[in-house]
Amino acid sequence: MQIHSTTFAERLAVLQQDLVKSSLTEIKHGVERETLRVKPDGGLAQTPHNELLGSALTHDFITTDFSESLLEFITPPETSADVTLSQLQDLHKYVVTNMGDEKLWPMSMPCFVSSDDDIPLAQYGSSNIGKMKTLYRVGLKNRYGSMMQAISGVHFNFSLPDGFWQQWISKTSREAVNKDSISAGYFALIRNYRRFCWLIPYLYGASPALCSSFIKGKTTSLPFKKLGKGTLYLPYATSLRMSDLGYTNSAQSGLDICYNEVNSYIESLRKAINKPSVTYQKFAQKKDGQHQQLNANVLQIENELYSPIRPKQPTKRLEKPSDALDERGVDYIEVRALDVNPFSGIGIERNQFFFLDVFLVYCAISPSDFMQAEQYQETEANLKAVVNAGRDPDLHLSNNGQQVTLPEWSDHLFAEMNEVAKVLDSANNCSDYTQALAVEWQKIINPQLTPSARILETLLSTQQDNGELGLSLAATYKQQMLAGDYQLMTEQELFKHAQVSLLKQKDIEAQDVQSFDEFLQDYFEQTQETLAVN
Repeated sequence: MQIHSTTFAERLAVLQQDLVKSSLTEIKHGVERETLRVKPDGGLAQTPHNELLGSALTHDFITTDFSESLLEFITPPETSADVTLSQLQDLHKYVVTNMGDEKLWPMSMPCFVSSDDDIPLAQYGSSNIGKMKTLYRVGLKNRYGSMMQAISGVHFNFSLPDGFWQQWISKTSREAVNKDSISAGYFALIRNYRRFCWLIPYLYGASPALCSSFIKGKTTSLPFKKLGKGTLYLPYATSLRMSDLGYTNSAQSGLDICYNEVNSYIESLRKAINKPSVTYQKFAQKKDGQHQQLNANVLQIENELYSPIRPKQPTKRLEKPSDALDERGVDYIEVRALDVNPFSGIGIERNQFFFLDVFLVYCAISPSDFMQAEQYQETEANLKAVVNAGRDPDLHLSNNGQQVTLPEWSDHLFAEMNEVAKVLDSANNCSDYTQALAVEWQKIINPQLTPSARILETLLSTQQDNGELGLSLAATYKQQMLAGDYQLMTEQELFKHAQVSLLKQKDIEAQDVQSFDEFLQDYFEQTQETLAVN
């Protein structure tokens, strides 16, 4: 189902109607912030996940990502940006209080790491699901190397309320309001996000430089300049995290994941996790009695698909993401193109919430035709161009085949987004949304205000290495957190969360009756059965 492509002005008029506008107060967001634990000298911590932080397998708010040293803080969906920021602040304070002399790395690109083998894989206990999570990471290491997986980011989860979809769908299409039409609305948002996604690394990219250890032994065509003892940078780069050095998978380029409809997306995703890979066949056999990956397909599991945005539906235990989407439709979207904000101790600032709300509502209500392969490739090329050289005054992007400068395209987008911001301000009886837009617009006018330019200016003016700056910021933020007060949760409450999570992990481990090989076989046989049914 494709919502009618009426004009932006007509769709804005619908958004301005009282019943539609009032529903916008129930927009929810959550944040997932990743950060490496580092030693006092700035090297990667080798210590295991602290039991005082709970179980990485079952804790609701504190877990690990690829590495045992890569923490992830997760906040539940909330309508208030200030509540989410306070939750993040409390989680960070609890962790730094319980990490001895270690610190939290404040940048997306990793600290100095001498080799892949110095990045310990995350461990989740002796249960089959815990072993599966670690084995998935073994597969990632074998396929892409551990260095790429040590990159940190911020994921911004965003959902529009049912009340919005009830009103919006009934007023902009002839479709009944159900999980399919709501999913179609989210996929319209996703397509527009992809069209305009280049704006995110321009405004929030904060990784124009990296430690030379990150690319040791690799070949790259990027024209890096050198600074200090071991820092490499690109003069106009915004987010090397999002470049070909970061989260990419060349083997995925031929998968043709379709973002036009939820059913075609699910079908293409299921095919991807069942498509054998000649390249990864070399890891198919056990080595020293241990599996080297979950399977030899292009994607071991669906989470291996790299994308700057994902449609999401909370999963039940052992449920696959595509099955959850198929059964219950899209519940929210996950924006994955945000660098860690190094100017904030918690990796994200208040203003970003209000801008992203405006941007994502704009993506949801703007006309959004289905995308053909060449249009998708155009969005990828634009994103790559801004990631590598977004602040280059000579940079041109492609808008439906027409060459345009970044400021010219931004001028059009910001003019329309300002109308959306006014609606959000009116609904919430505030001026946060138009003010957020005004702050970001200054970065369009003056690229030196972007985080990437500010980081680079600091490095060049002080002749500091990237690692030295990161360690200095980490020390400052740790001191601030230790000196600050808990805002919503107490230390005792967070300690109790940790203890409960450890008990949950023990319960899961006690319930296992299958061998690990039997567990894996059953899990992936279900995947094959689902594909056959569909």
